[in-house]
Amino acid sequence: MVVILKPGTSQNDVRRMTAYFEAKNFKVGVTVGVDCTILGLVGDTTSLDIHKLQQFDVVERVARISEPYKKANRKFHPDDTVVDVSGVPVGGGNFTVMAGPCSIESGEQITEIARDVQQSGAGILRGGAFKPRTSPYSFQGMGIPGLNLMLEAKAETGLPIVTELVSPKYCEIFNDKVDLVQIGARNMQNFELLKEAGKMSKPILLKRGLCATVEEWLMSAEYIMSEGNENVILCERGIRTTETYTRNTLDVSAIPVVKRMSHLPVVVDPSHSGGYTYLVEPLSMAAIAAGADGLIIEVHNDPVHAKCDGQQSLTPAQFDSLMKKAGKLVDLVGKTIVK
Repeated sequence: MVVILKPGTSQNDVRRMTAYFEAKNFKVGVTVGVDCTILGLVGDTTSLDIHKLQQFDVVERVARISEPYKKANRKFHPDDTVVDVSGVPVGGGNFTVMAGPCSIESGEQITEIARDVQQSGAGILRGGAFKPRTSPYSFQGMGIPGLNLMLEAKAETGLPIVTELVSPKYCEIFNDKVDLVQIGARNMQNFELLKEAGKMSKPILLKRGLCATVEEWLMSAEYIMSEGNENVILCERGIRTTETYTRNTLDVSAIPVVKRMSHLPVVVDPSHSGGYTYLVEPLSMAAIAAGADGLIIEVHNDPVHAKCDGQQSLTPAQFDSLMKKAGKLVDLVGKTIVK
């Protein structure tokens, strides 16, 4: 349920109404907008009489929320959320590009790529220290040593870093060292991990599951937000369909759908969506046109010999070419690439 207060309602009245609902054992989220203040009530609101609530002199109107997700719901929070990733804004008219290798392979590799993607306009460095793979025999990443190499690249370039968290046991070190914590597609419904991520102070990049509906995806975001961490960025990375010609199928329609349903930023992963280098550029352009707030792209300085996903990685030169083209379309849709 949302309770919309009248324009000009004083802070004392906002606190009075908040205390009223908290006394009835509801969690209350307060959103202060330009024209009004909205109280979002989380809990079983069936006992509340809407007509009675509307008799309060500061209440403009009351509406029940039918969707099971509350904190992620745009009805609770009409304005776009802007997530701050160590000084780099994501959402709210900003267009943010995250780029780097699928997996960290050496200090020289990650630092060289970091320099290249930064020069081309990327605002955040991506890289995998832990790699959950379909096969137990595939390269699983360098783990903590790989994370330390990524931190060295950050120290040299100043780029914030995003990397994947695969287990609650690493939450403390990620909270200390990582700027944006990624929850991968395979862990989108790992609810215990989501709860722990919700207790972290760092923003979370939540990838959509392989076969997840939009509502399931938003409910996973709700798990994180319900624990106190409301800095969540959603990532559409392609879903599994009957198509076999591409690795996954980019659900372009999910971008405007989620933007309508939720206030959270949405970025797109064109690398995993298509699975092949030649698809990265057209899928990136489609994502921009559909309203995405950013991209997360795999870039490798030697894709042929990459230990992970070389077939979908751009070379630094290809990434630079894409950024030049993407910049024009970003301008056209009224957003600004942030670095």
